[in-house]
Amino acid sequence: MSRTASISFLGSLNDFLPPKKRGQAAVLSFNGGQTIKHLIESLGVPHVEVSCILAGGRPVDFSYQVEDGDVLEVYPLAPAQENKDEEQRFILDNHLGQLAIYLRMLGFDALYRNDFQDEELANLASQKDRTLLTRDRRLLMRNQVERGYWVRNTLPRQQLVEIVRRFDLSDWIRPFRRCMRCNSLLQPVEKSAVLDRLEPLTRQYFEEFRICPDCHRIYWKGSHYERMRRFIEQVLQSVGTGYE
Repeated sequence: MSRTASISFLGSLNDFLPPKKRGQAAVLSFNGGQTIKHLIESLGVPHVEVSCILAGGRPVDFSYQVEDGDVLEVYPLAPAQENKDEEQRFILDNHLGQLAIYLRMLGFDALYRNDFQDEELANLASQKDRTLLTRDRRLLMRNQVERGYWVRNTLPRQQLVEIVRRFDLSDWIRPFRRCMRCNSLLQPVEKSAVLDRLEPLTRQYFEEFRICPDCHRIYWKGSHYERMRRFIEQVLQSVGTGYE
């Protein structure tokens, strides 16, 4: 027997809805035995972006069995609800490679490979306690994913601004401490140890170097460093904070 319920999505959860259906309650028909999680995700909203659900004004969890005549309100997870006491650790899907590089540039632990399978991404996010960033909302609907975010923007620079804002990362930015190729923390290295790998002008004008312990890429404060500093300044201006 078909039943009906009214459901309203608040705030940023409207991003997942068709434009004509945003900001208004929808009356849905459903069969008995459906959980609120199933109903929410059938409308395209991943559970990881939900903070609170009210059924008739009382809080319920994702296992709640929707009843005929229910009035449901679904609230988004706000940035202030993220854990501010520890640094965010991310894992990114195959379509966010440039965003991963930018996050590493800012000093964040951003795990990325261009051959991750969806099941592997979901499992690693859960097992390694990482927040999954993706453009695939279906990936965020997997049961094992506990923390995740659907990246709204499609351009990498705008994505970076979005993530810094969404997770309130400004105070955690520590630029140039990670390898942008493989994500490892860089280590100081004596110039003499890498001298044979340096171009003549680099040997002549630079004395301080760091190296990735995994891929052995060498870093120094050349012209590329100044370009990246300017890039970070512009990003943080867009976010609304400064860079020392």
